Amino acid sequence: MMAIALTRAAQPHHQAPHPTLASAVARTSGLAFVLALLAGLCGLQALALLRAPAAWLPSAISVHLKPGDSVTLGQQELAAPQTDRNHLSLHRDADGSWMLRNLSASRQVIVQRDGEEQRLGSMPLDGLLHFQIDGAVFDVRSADASHVVFTRDGQEWRYDGATLYRDGHAQANCPESRLASKALSAWNRIAPMPLTIARPLSFGGNLYCDNRLGLDQVTPGAATVSRINGRLQLSAANPDGDRAAVLLGATDLRKQEATLQGVNAIMVGHTRFQLSASGDQLTLQPSRHIKLYSEPELKLPEQISWQWQQRALWSGHASAVWIALGVSIVALIVSLLANLGSSALLAATSMLAAGVIALISQRAGMAPSAACSLLLGAGALAMWLMLPGRLTLATGAGVVLLAVGLLAQLELGLGAPESSWLRYYQKSAAMLAIGSGLGGLLRLWAQYQAARSAHLQQRLIEWLLAALAAIALAALAAQVLWGDETGVFDLQPVELAKLALTALTAHCLALRFNWHNGPQRLADHGTRWLQLIAPALLFLALLGLALVQVDDFSPLILLLVWSTGMGLAYALAARNRILAAVLFSGAGMAIAAIVYLRLVGTDDLIRWGFYADRFLVWLNPAEHPHTGQQLLLGARAIGEGGWLGADHWLGLRALGQSAGNVVQIPAVQDDFAASFFLNRHGLLSGLLLWAVQAAFLIGVVLTAWQAYRNGASARNFRQAWLGRFRYFALCGGGAFVLGHFLLSWGTNLAIFPIMGQPMSFLSAGGSHLLFFLCPLLTFSAISSEGV
Repeated sequence: MMAIALTRAAQPHHQAPHPTLASAVARTSGLAFVLALLAGLCGLQALALLRAPAAWLPSAISVHLKPGDSVTLGQQELAAPQTDRNHLSLHRDADGSWMLRNLSASRQVIVQRDGEEQRLGSMPLDGLLHFQIDGAVFDVRSADASHVVFTRDGQEWRYDGATLYRDGHAQANCPESRLASKALSAWNRIAPMPLTIARPLSFGGNLYCDNRLGLDQVTPGAATVSRINGRLQLSAANPDGDRAAVLLGATDLRKQEATLQGVNAIMVGHTRFQLSASGDQLTLQPSRHIKLYSEPELKLPEQISWQWQQRALWSGHASAVWIALGVSIVALIVSLLANLGSSALLAATSMLAAGVIALISQRAGMAPSAACSLLLGAGALAMWLMLPGRLTLATGAGVVLLAVGLLAQLELGLGAPESSWLRYYQKSAAMLAIGSGLGGLLRLWAQYQAARSAHLQQRLIEWLLAALAAIALAALAAQVLWGDETGVFDLQPVELAKLALTALTAHCLALRFNWHNGPQRLADHGTRWLQLIAPALLFLALLGLALVQVDDFSPLILLLVWSTGMGLAYALAARNRILAAVLFSGAGMAIAAIVYLRLVGTDDLIRWGFYADRFLVWLNPAEHPHTGQQLLLGARAIGEGGWLGADHWLGLRALGQSAGNVVQIPAVQDDFAASFFLNRHGLLSGLLLWAVQAAFLIGVVLTAWQAYRNGASARNFRQAWLGRFRYFALCGGGAFVLGHFLLSWGTNLAIFPIMGQPMSFLSAGGSHLLFFLCPLLTFSAISSEGV
């Protein structure tokens, strides 16, 4: 029955009553044009794989030592790019035991033994009687996994992983503390222990403030105490100055050694090594971040030997992904030829399964091959276009932008000199397949519901929106408690929060337009007021996260753009010309302020301490080459690209080849993805990309306006509310995407100070793709069908 209903739901879009020849030709030609672009962009991905030169990497590193011998390992011997030249010392004692020591002054080494991690240079405080930092000796009165109390010179110090107390009182904030740091300190003093936000205790310097414990003639940050794996541990830190001795008895943490007996793996830099010892030989099997070589030859010390393997682009551990992907493609073809709703349902389900399997495989260290990811991404993009329903400008432009993003991420992965860069492309393809599968199921379900004339109850919709908001708030809280500005558990909860904020605000604005037709009792009006102001909680949570967790002000600008967009949408719907004029004037003043700051300077902002380093770099990056490295390298990459790309062929001759120095730009896969794109494909391709981005935003606005018109002409409450809800939700989603475009282009082209936001569709932002862009595309497609 569901298959019959789905088939019937699809028919009105292909067999509308009395269609004109012009509209039919336009629909067919538009689909053919988008399919041709998609085929061309996927073909460029295949060509990049075919043209990629052979690359080699070590599959195993063998170290041969006799008792009493030692060897130094570093970046060359370990093929680990994020390591020092001399990073590890391996030696065997007289008993033949393997011993490991970290020689790096700036990078940690993590030893994994029986499921537990040990950081070399760190030691748990529980069980200690005293510790010493240079000449300062501290007596430990009590210590456990969560608290430590120690004394020195008649003063008692207590630290709980979040706040340092001196003689029972928390210390004052440091003079240079920002508002975010002060807010964190205040929260940690009043919050229950499980809800506090971990902040390390730092030793050294001349100041006693916040979580700093000053020590004469000791470099600030010479040692730290912090929560590591649920325990308070003392660590020898890496200050910007002379390193201090950190002593536990006769052991100096800077020279701490660890036996490799029972050790399963070690983390050096970002490279993980599986360990196995047999007699005089220790074998290290590297994974994740491994340096690539053009030839399987390298001069190594006589104690070290490598087993080489060639980088595999066409084969991998992906049989389950191939099966699910094959089922999806076959089912989609059958659906198109036979117009069967059940086949479309099977295609969407199989695509979802393929994406989930690919993502789990990648997380387990058995990522599918690049060729498999190519077909996975291409199949997911094709599903957006081939499911029953009409093709809109937003959907067509969105699919093209997704294909361009996959191409850029593949080029970056193939052109980088280490193995891990392909993971961005593989993750994006898997996320896109998941989003496409879920989006397809939602579209088919909406058509099925429309065919049955069945609709969700208003109360159920509100409960679903409330649940989405609650999940988003919980995820934001988890990021504050256990994550950092890069997210938590490898996810970015802020993307889900933006989706929830947009949906909840759209619902409240849609209700606001029907306010006078609602209940008349005062109690009922109070309930409705609570519904209308509910988005304020999410907005404040996002604002708080931006101030506390993120080290730039880009979320504030993003929320400002979104608020302006929602205000304009409301002004147009309410025909409020005064509000529209005020918002347009505000936008003009913001543009004028940017020009003013660029021409005159930012002395006032710098004096106030408002992200002074970012403004100084923006105004004169040459005077701040270290902090301005990102901006300078990005500008150089764009300059090298010119109008036609670095290869002078719009990047066609460079497909699959080395990316050069562009990969050295910090966050080139995220915030500075546009710099790589302009370097590889040139400003002319950048103009074409801008045109497609503009077409996507125009398509979203057109779909939103059509939804509003449908709601305005509706004869019942549900249809009127649904039209307005779709209108405001699409406007809010489009405003967030516009904010991402503005911030990313402004950062890459030095129009704004550096602000870290990914460029929608182009950057390798998995959470942004799955939790925001795919739902927006799905909702736009459903809204355009009017179901």
